[in-house]
Amino acid sequence: MSVVILMMLAGGVVGFLFRRRRLRFLSAWIMALIWLLLFAMGVEIGGNRMIVDNFASLGLEAAALGVLSTLGSVLLALLLWRCIRKKSAPESHESYACATDETSSDSLWKSLKSCLYIVLAFVVGLLAGLLNVLPSEWFAGTSIYILYVLMFSVGASIGCDTVTLNNIGHISPGLALLPLMTILGTWLGSLLCSAFLDRSPADCLAVGSGMGYYSLSSVLITEARGADLGAVALLSNVIREILAILAAPLFCRFFGRLAPISAGGCTTADTTLPVITRVCGRDFVVVAVYHGVVVDLTIPFIVSFFCSL
Repeated sequence: MSVVILMMLAGGVVGFLFRRRRLRFLSAWIMALIWLLLFAMGVEIGGNRMIVDNFASLGLEAAALGVLSTLGSVLLALLLWRCIRKKSAPESHESYACATDETSSDSLWKSLKSCLYIVLAFVVGLLAGLLNVLPSEWFAGTSIYILYVLMFSVGASIGCDTVTLNNIGHISPGLALLPLMTILGTWLGSLLCSAFLDRSPADCLAVGSGMGYYSLSSVLITEARGADLGAVALLSNVIREILAILAAPLFCRFFGRLAPISAGGCTTADTTLPVITRVCGRDFVVVAVYHGVVVDLTIPFIVSFFCSL
């Protein structure tokens, strides 16, 4: 875990030093690393007969954790939203309404396409390992090294984005609590899952604490707890991201404008941002980016902590 954090910090320093060059290639580079990481994990999992034979039950566990951890975050986001509205000066009802009842087809498709590519990379790797096209031994242990490069690149992308970092400094105190609500809500939903799943509370909390960061959390959990729980973590966090995209209008309508942001976990600074912008309005873009960055930075610590219990 310490190496992962050091790689992110080192990347942040490098990104800040080269901030004037904008490093525009980083976005495409990071996505390519994510695809490669998930492909490698797919090959490893496909070559593990125990996981393959229990894939259906693992999928049900992942769905339960993904849905309940998301709903826990949404409910606490609603609580924060109501507190903020009570403390704010009276405004028209329309000012609190969602920006739109439905996401535009372009925003929805753009976000979903990113998820589909991620799933496809994993499925192709899974089939390659299952059919022994690529022996899983070739990829044994490589995932963690790909993760190191990925975390360095993510740190660099954050460090060079000085405009976003400056905007984050103007977040109001009430909205600044949203990442905390997301984390606490995720833990509540994960603990609820542990009551009826054949998993320990620590395992469920570790999986849920990925909060949409499927690449990082699944590798950390695989290294600490085994490939079966790593597979659950990967599927669960992909499910959370897809749910955040598809259900964003419903979350906004019934749980307030902070709910779609909380549901997205760490993805609100990138893949789910177009849908959030469309549903919640452009005045919540900075909040979504701030939320994604803060949650993103906490995940290595939280997941590693629960894996150590």
